[in-house]
Amino acid sequence: MTSHGADSEVGRLRTVLLHRPGNELKRLTPRNNDRLLFDGIPWVARAQEEHDGFAEALRNRGVEVLYLTDLIAETLEDGGARDHAITTALSGLHLGDTLREYLSTFLREASPAELTDYLTAGIRNDEVRGGFGLVTSLLAHDDFLIDPLPNLLFTRDSSVWVRDRVAITSLAMPARARETQLTELIYTRHPRFRGTQTVHGWHHEHVEGGDVLLLAPGVIAVGVGERTTPAGVERFARQAFHAGLAHTVLAVPITQERATMHLDTVCTMVDVDKIVMYPNVADSLTAYAVTANEDGALDVAGAEPFLVAAAKAMGIDTLDQIDTGLDPVTAEREQWDDGNNTLAIAPRVAVAYERNVETNDRLEDAGIEVVRISGSELGSGRGGPRCMSCPVAREPLPA
Repeated sequence: MTSHGADSEVGRLRTVLLHRPGNELKRLTPRNNDRLLFDGIPWVARAQEEHDGFAEALRNRGVEVLYLTDLIAETLEDGGARDHAITTALSGLHLGDTLREYLSTFLREASPAELTDYLTAGIRNDEVRGGFGLVTSLLAHDDFLIDPLPNLLFTRDSSVWVRDRVAITSLAMPARARETQLTELIYTRHPRFRGTQTVHGWHHEHVEGGDVLLLAPGVIAVGVGERTTPAGVERFARQAFHAGLAHTVLAVPITQERATMHLDTVCTMVDVDKIVMYPNVADSLTAYAVTANEDGALDVAGAEPFLVAAAKAMGIDTLDQIDTGLDPVTAEREQWDDGNNTLAIAPRVAVAYERNVETNDRLEDAGIEVVRISGSELGSGRGGPRCMSCPVAREPLPA
């Protein structure tokens, strides 16, 4: 088994999981983009060019790039995995027995690559050649029988590596529920990940990867807001303590709105003691330190300012804050454009969207090397370099 795992946000990145935009983005229309969580209709060819540039920037720094759909197709070579994926995809109550039976047979006859496309790009009512009955008659011709998954682009959300284990997350929005089921299939059935131990799971309380920051070995911050619930953090913390993955989990309340859907839209680590943060919320951001006592029960400390609680848990004097933008208006604009959503590929080296000029200048002034990538189309789903990447292997930080 290849060695996988991560104990921080900034250890040198060795392997990352990405998803190159595909046919699922071509399914977005002005009628469904809100339901599918996109703020606009991306130019898919340009989004693919931008994503290829992102992947190449990582490879140029010695990072192995894995693609989600490649792993899914390889996993679906296994008959048991195929059966599980098909059964899960057809579990919706909107299909009815006649259509479900037809689709089950149809999908089982598909090649692994074809099945991967059906599971990710979806199937419309007017694309079926059988199973006709009441359901197909009453649904609109362009209604989806299997919904597309355009948010697969944001691989950070559906899994998080913590040390040598992978947390399978539970995504809150109905449009994304199947993503984490496919991720779980990879980590439990793909030969590369044979023997990997998992924690959490898509059937548990909601925790999304964009809310989980590995501040330091043994210290995890988890945002609580639009996507991750208090109950989700409680279960996640309990599992992390039981598995010896952390000694402190910081529960960080964030505003429940689109602009701050995840903690990593507010702040991301760029060095072992430096964090880029949206200044408009920096003074109000708090954290509740959660630890386990000798009996295994959870102890919850009172709220403290986030930077204070984080530094204390990390065992450092100060967690240095680098502000987004230069003034409140610029900060708000660049936060919306994912200026905070950087991907550290080593200590003091981070990938960022080139359009966030002021934030990138501030990062460089603080001694951070910025690897700039274009993202005019990639950003239409509200996510930056961190959102679009799931680190599978990072080098441990020095003790």
